[in-house]
Amino acid sequence: ILQCWIQDVPFLHSLRFFLHEYHNSNSLLITQKKSIHVFLKENKRLFQFLYNSYVFECEFLLVFTRKQSSYLRLTSFGTFLERTHFYGKIEHLQIEHFLVVCRNYFHRTLWFFKEPFVHYVRYQGKAILASKGTHLLMKKWKYHFVNFWQSYFYFWSQPYRIHINQLSNYSFYFMGYFSSLLRNSSAVRNQMLENFFLIDTVTKKFDTKVPVILLIGSLSKAKFCTVSGHPISKPIWADLSDSDILDRFGRICRNLSHYHSGSSKKQGLYRIKYILQLSCAKTLARKHKSTV
Repeated sequence: ILQCWIQDVPFLHSLRFFLHEYHNSNSLLITQKKSIHVFLKENKRLFQFLYNSYVFECEFLLVFTRKQSSYLRLTSFGTFLERTHFYGKIEHLQIEHFLVVCRNYFHRTLWFFKEPFVHYVRYQGKAILASKGTHLLMKKWKYHFVNFWQSYFYFWSQPYRIHINQLSNYSFYFMGYFSSLLRNSSAVRNQMLENFFLIDTVTKKFDTKVPVILLIGSLSKAKFCTVSGHPISKPIWADLSDSDILDRFGRICRNLSHYHSGSSKKQGLYRIKYILQLSCAKTLARKHKSTV
Protein backbone atom coordinates (compact mmCIF):
# COMPACT_ATOMS: atom_id res chain seq x y z
CA ILE A 1 0.00 0.00 0.00
CA LEU A 2 2.84 2.40 0.82
CA GLN A 3 4.31 1.75 -2.62
CA CYS A 4 1.02 2.76 -4.23
CA TRP A 5 0.54 5.84 -2.02
CA ILE A 6 4.15 7.01 -1.81
CA GLN A 7 3.27 9.98 -4.05
CA ASP A 8 0.13 10.85 -2.09
CA VAL A 9 1.22 13.88 -0.05
CA PRO A 10 -1.88 14.14 2.21
CA PHE A 11 -1.60 10.47 3.09
CA LEU A 12 2.06 10.84 4.01
CA HIS A 13 1.28 13.83 6.22
CA SER A 14 -1.49 11.93 8.01
CA LEU A 15 0.81 8.92 8.42
CA ARG A 16 3.57 11.13 9.87
CA PHE A 17 1.13 12.68 12.33
CA PHE A 18 -0.24 9.30 13.38
CA LEU A 19 3.21 7.72 13.87
CA HIS A 20 4.37 10.76 15.83
CA GLU A 21 1.40 10.43 18.17
CA TYR A 22 2.01 6.68 18.45
CA HIS A 23 5.68 7.29 19.30
CA ASN A 24 4.75 9.76 22.04
CA SER A 25 2.37 7.28 23.63
CA ASN A 26 5.07 4.59 23.50
CA SER A 27 7.57 6.91 25.20
CA LEU A 28 4.99 7.72 27.82
CA LEU A 29 4.70 4.00 28.53
CA ILE A 30 8.41 3.82 29.33
CA THR A 31 8.35 6.77 31.69
CA GLN A 32 5.12 5.96 33.49
CA LYS A 33 3.94 2.52 34.52
CA LYS A 34 0.30 3.58 34.61
CA SER A 35 0.24 4.31 30.89
CA ILE A 36 -0.30 0.71 29.82
CA HIS A 37 -3.93 1.47 28.96
CA VAL A 38 -2.85 4.38 26.77
CA PHE A 39 -0.45 2.14 24.90
CA LEU A 40 -3.08 -0.53 24.35
CA LYS A 41 -5.50 2.09 23.10
CA GLU A 42 -2.97 3.52 20.67
CA ASN A 43 -2.02 0.02 19.57
CA LYS A 44 -5.64 -0.69 18.67
CA ARG A 45 -5.81 2.60 16.82
CA LEU A 46 -2.73 1.64 14.83
CA PHE A 47 -4.20 -1.69 13.76
CA GLN A 48 -7.51 -0.01 12.96
CA PHE A 49 -5.67 2.55 10.84
CA LEU A 50 -3.82 -0.16 8.92
CA TYR A 51 -7.04 -2.14 8.48
CA ASN A 52 -8.93 0.88 7.13
CA SER A 53 -6.05 1.62 4.75
CA TYR A 54 -6.18 -1.92 3.45
CA VAL A 55 -9.95 -1.86 3.00
CA PHE A 56 -9.77 1.52 1.27
CA GLU A 57 -7.24 0.17 -1.22
CA CYS A 58 -9.44 -2.85 -1.98
CA GLU A 59 -12.54 -0.72 -2.48
CA PHE A 60 -10.63 1.79 -4.58
CA LEU A 61 -9.59 -0.98 -6.96
CA LEU A 62 -13.17 -2.26 -7.15
CA VAL A 63 -14.46 1.19 -8.11
CA PHE A 64 -11.59 1.72 -10.54
CA THR A 65 -12.13 -1.58 -12.34
CA ARG A 66 -15.88 -0.95 -12.44
CA LYS A 67 -15.33 2.39 -14.14
CA GLN A 68 -12.77 0.96 -16.54
CA SER A 69 -15.16 -1.78 -17.62
CA SER A 70 -17.84 0.73 -18.63
CA TYR A 71 -17.46 1.88 -22.23
CA LEU A 72 -20.75 3.74 -22.51
CA ARG A 73 -21.54 7.20 -21.24
CA LEU A 74 -23.45 7.88 -18.09
CA THR A 75 -27.19 7.98 -18.75
CA SER A 76 -28.51 9.08 -15.38
CA PHE A 77 -27.07 10.90 -12.40
CA GLY A 78 -28.64 12.00 -9.15
CA THR A 79 -27.63 13.59 -5.88
CA PHE A 80 -29.28 12.35 -2.70
CA LEU A 81 -29.69 15.17 -0.19
CA GLU A 82 -30.24 13.17 2.97
CA ARG A 83 -28.34 12.44 6.15
CA THR A 84 -25.34 11.28 4.14
CA HIS A 85 -24.39 12.91 0.85
CA PHE A 86 -23.71 10.37 -1.82
CA TYR A 87 -24.07 9.96 -5.53
CA GLY A 88 -25.91 7.39 -7.57
CA LYS A 89 -25.13 6.38 -11.12
CA ILE A 90 -27.10 4.24 -13.51
CA GLU A 91 -25.30 2.64 -16.39
CA HIS A 92 -26.59 0.47 -19.19
CA LEU A 93 -24.20 -1.97 -20.83
CA GLN A 94 -25.00 -4.35 -23.64
CA ILE A 95 -21.74 -6.29 -24.06
CA GLU A 96 -19.66 -8.56 -21.91
CA HIS A 97 -16.58 -7.08 -20.27
CA PHE A 98 -13.43 -8.89 -19.29
CA LEU A 99 -10.98 -7.66 -16.71
CA VAL A 100 -7.38 -8.84 -16.76
CA VAL A 101 -5.04 -8.00 -13.88
CA CYS A 102 -1.29 -8.48 -14.26
CA ARG A 103 1.08 -8.29 -11.33
CA ASN A 104 4.55 -9.83 -11.43
CA TYR A 105 4.01 -13.32 -12.85
CA PHE A 106 0.31 -13.38 -12.15
CA HIS A 107 -1.91 -13.17 -15.21
CA ARG A 108 -5.55 -14.15 -14.80
CA THR A 109 -8.90 -13.13 -16.19
CA LEU A 110 -10.60 -12.16 -12.98
CA TRP A 111 -14.25 -11.90 -13.92
CA PHE A 112 -16.75 -11.16 -16.63
CA PHE A 113 -20.30 -10.00 -16.30
CA LYS A 114 -23.30 -9.08 -18.40
CA GLU A 115 -25.33 -7.52 -15.63
CA PRO A 116 -24.04 -3.98 -14.88
CA PHE A 117 -26.02 -3.39 -11.70
CA VAL A 118 -23.60 -4.56 -9.04
CA HIS A 119 -24.18 -3.15 -5.55
CA TYR A 120 -21.47 -3.05 -2.91
CA VAL A 121 -22.14 -2.09 0.72
CA ARG A 122 -19.81 -2.19 3.73
CA TYR A 123 -21.17 -1.58 7.22
CA GLN A 124 -19.65 -2.41 10.63
CA GLY A 125 -16.97 -4.76 9.34
CA LYS A 126 -19.27 -6.67 6.97
CA ALA A 127 -19.28 -6.30 3.20
CA ILE A 128 -22.19 -7.20 0.93
CA LEU A 129 -21.90 -7.61 -2.83
CA ALA A 130 -25.26 -8.03 -4.59
CA SER A 131 -25.72 -8.87 -8.25
CA LYS A 132 -28.03 -10.76 -10.56
CA GLY A 133 -26.94 -14.16 -11.74
CA THR A 134 -26.99 -17.88 -11.15
CA HIS A 135 -25.39 -19.67 -8.21
CA LEU A 136 -22.53 -20.77 -10.47
CA LEU A 137 -21.78 -17.16 -11.40
CA MET A 138 -21.73 -16.17 -7.72
CA LYS A 139 -19.26 -18.98 -7.00
CA LYS A 140 -17.04 -17.60 -9.75
CA TRP A 141 -17.20 -14.16 -8.12
CA LYS A 142 -16.13 -15.71 -4.82
CA TYR A 143 -13.29 -17.68 -6.40
CA HIS A 144 -11.94 -14.69 -8.31
CA PHE A 145 -12.13 -12.38 -5.28
CA VAL A 146 -10.09 -14.81 -3.22
CA ASN A 147 -7.44 -15.05 -5.96
CA PHE A 148 -7.48 -11.29 -6.39
CA TRP A 149 -6.77 -10.63 -2.70
CA GLN A 150 -4.06 -13.26 -2.52
CA SER A 151 -2.25 -12.21 -5.69
CA TYR A 152 -2.55 -8.43 -5.57
CA PHE A 153 -2.41 -7.74 -1.83
CA TYR A 154 -0.58 -10.89 -0.74
CA PHE A 155 -3.43 -11.37 1.68
CA TRP A 156 -4.42 -14.89 2.67
CA SER A 157 -8.20 -14.74 2.76
CA GLN A 158 -10.57 -17.22 4.32
CA PRO A 159 -13.08 -18.44 1.71
CA TYR A 160 -15.36 -20.07 4.31
CA ARG A 161 -16.17 -16.58 5.65
CA ILE A 162 -17.71 -15.61 2.30
CA HIS A 163 -21.33 -16.72 2.20
CA ILE A 164 -23.51 -16.89 -0.90
CA ASN A 165 -27.20 -16.33 -0.15
CA GLN A 166 -30.21 -15.80 -2.35
CA LEU A 167 -31.86 -12.48 -1.63
CA SER A 168 -35.39 -13.83 -1.97
CA ASN A 169 -34.75 -16.38 0.80
CA TYR A 170 -32.75 -14.08 3.09
CA SER A 171 -34.53 -10.80 2.41
CA PHE A 172 -35.18 -10.19 6.12
CA TYR A 173 -31.45 -9.68 6.77
CA PHE A 174 -31.25 -7.04 4.02
CA MET A 175 -34.31 -4.94 4.93
CA GLY A 176 -32.18 -1.86 5.49
CA TYR A 177 -30.83 -2.01 1.95
CA PHE A 178 -34.27 -1.84 0.30
CA SER A 179 -35.00 1.69 -0.81
CA SER A 180 -37.13 3.57 -3.30
CA LEU A 181 -36.59 6.93 -4.90
CA LEU A 182 -38.97 9.81 -5.41
CA ARG A 183 -37.95 12.79 -7.51
CA ASN A 184 -39.31 16.09 -6.20
CA SER A 185 -38.89 19.69 -7.26
CA SER A 186 -38.25 22.35 -4.64
CA ALA A 187 -38.08 26.12 -5.09
CA VAL A 188 -35.84 28.43 -3.09
CA ARG A 189 -36.93 32.07 -3.04
CA ASN A 190 -34.40 34.84 -2.50
CA GLN A 191 -35.69 38.33 -1.74
CA MET A 192 -33.61 41.49 -1.96
CA LEU A 193 -35.14 44.09 0.34
CA GLU A 194 -33.25 47.05 -1.07
CA ASN A 195 -34.05 46.45 -4.74
CA PHE A 196 -37.48 44.85 -4.16
CA PHE A 197 -37.25 41.89 -6.51
CA LEU A 198 -37.57 38.15 -6.04
CA ILE A 199 -35.44 35.31 -7.42
CA ASP A 200 -36.91 31.81 -7.53
CA THR A 201 -34.42 28.99 -7.91
CA VAL A 202 -35.96 25.63 -8.80
CA THR A 203 -33.92 22.54 -7.94
CA LYS A 204 -34.68 18.85 -8.30
CA LYS A 205 -33.69 16.36 -5.65
CA PHE A 206 -34.13 12.69 -4.91
CA ASP A 207 -36.05 11.78 -1.76
CA THR A 208 -35.75 8.31 -0.35
CA LYS A 209 -39.05 6.51 0.10
CA VAL A 210 -39.70 3.69 2.55
CA PRO A 211 -40.59 0.57 0.50
CA VAL A 212 -43.52 -0.60 2.62
CA ILE A 213 -44.56 -3.49 0.37
CA LEU A 214 -41.05 -4.95 0.21
CA LEU A 215 -40.54 -4.60 3.95
CA ILE A 216 -43.89 -6.23 4.76
CA GLY A 217 -42.99 -9.08 2.42
CA SER A 218 -39.69 -9.54 4.26
CA LEU A 219 -41.41 -9.45 7.64
CA SER A 220 -43.98 -12.02 6.49
CA LYS A 221 -41.23 -14.40 5.34
CA ALA A 222 -39.57 -13.99 8.75
CA LYS A 223 -42.94 -14.81 10.45
CA PHE A 224 -43.47 -11.38 12.03
CA CYS A 225 -46.72 -10.70 10.19
CA THR A 226 -49.00 -12.06 7.52
CA VAL A 227 -48.72 -11.23 3.83
CA SER A 228 -51.30 -8.47 4.28
CA GLY A 229 -49.29 -6.92 7.12
CA HIS A 230 -51.26 -8.20 10.14
CA PRO A 231 -48.83 -8.67 13.08
CA ILE A 232 -48.43 -12.18 14.50
CA SER A 233 -46.32 -13.66 17.27
CA LYS A 234 -42.87 -15.11 16.74
CA PRO A 235 -43.13 -18.69 18.07
CA ILE A 236 -39.42 -19.44 17.76
CA TRP A 237 -38.55 -16.58 20.13
CA ALA A 238 -41.18 -17.51 22.71
CA ASP A 239 -38.67 -19.69 24.59
CA LEU A 240 -36.27 -16.79 25.11
CA SER A 241 -36.24 -14.52 28.13
CA ASP A 242 -38.23 -11.30 28.13
CA SER A 243 -35.10 -9.17 27.94
CA ASP A 244 -33.80 -11.12 24.92
CA ILE A 245 -37.13 -10.79 23.11
CA LEU A 246 -37.28 -7.05 23.74
CA ASP A 247 -33.62 -6.65 22.74
CA ARG A 248 -34.09 -8.46 19.42
CA PHE A 249 -37.18 -6.50 18.44
CA GLY A 250 -35.56 -3.27 19.58
CA ARG A 251 -32.44 -3.97 17.50
CA ILE A 252 -34.55 -4.50 14.37
CA CYS A 253 -36.45 -1.25 14.95
CA ARG A 254 -33.22 0.69 15.53
CA ASN A 255 -31.68 -0.66 12.33
CA LEU A 256 -34.75 0.27 10.30
CA SER A 257 -34.75 3.75 11.83
CA HIS A 258 -31.08 4.14 11.02
CA TYR A 259 -31.57 3.19 7.38
CA HIS A 260 -34.84 4.99 6.62
CA SER A 261 -34.92 7.98 8.98
CA GLY A 262 -33.71 10.21 6.14
CA SER A 263 -37.00 9.76 4.28
CA SER A 264 -39.14 12.87 4.03
CA LYS A 265 -42.35 10.84 4.50
CA LYS A 266 -42.10 8.53 7.47
CA GLN A 267 -45.64 7.09 7.52
CA GLY A 268 -44.36 3.85 6.03
CA LEU A 269 -41.60 3.62 8.64
CA TYR A 270 -44.13 4.18 11.43
CA ARG A 271 -46.29 1.39 10.00
CA ILE A 272 -43.38 -1.07 9.97
CA LYS A 273 -42.48 -0.12 13.54
CA TYR A 274 -46.09 -0.66 14.59
CA ILE A 275 -46.07 -4.16 13.10
CA LEU A 276 -42.86 -5.03 14.96
CA GLN A 277 -44.09 -3.57 18.25
CA LEU A 278 -47.38 -5.47 18.10
CA SER A 279 -45.54 -8.64 17.07
CA CYS A 280 -43.27 -8.20 20.08
CA ALA A 281 -46.29 -7.79 22.38
CA LYS A 282 -47.94 -10.92 20.94
CA THR A 283 -44.73 -12.89 21.33
CA LEU A 284 -44.51 -11.93 25.01
CA ALA A 285 -48.21 -12.74 25.45
CA ARG A 286 -47.68 -16.13 23.82
CA LYS A 287 -44.83 -16.84 26.20
CA HIS A 288 -46.84 -15.89 29.31
CA LYS A 289 -50.03 -17.49 27.90
CA SER A 290 -52.05 -14.30 27.80
CA THR A 291 -53.71 -12.22 25.09
CA VAL A 292 -53.13 -8.79 23.58
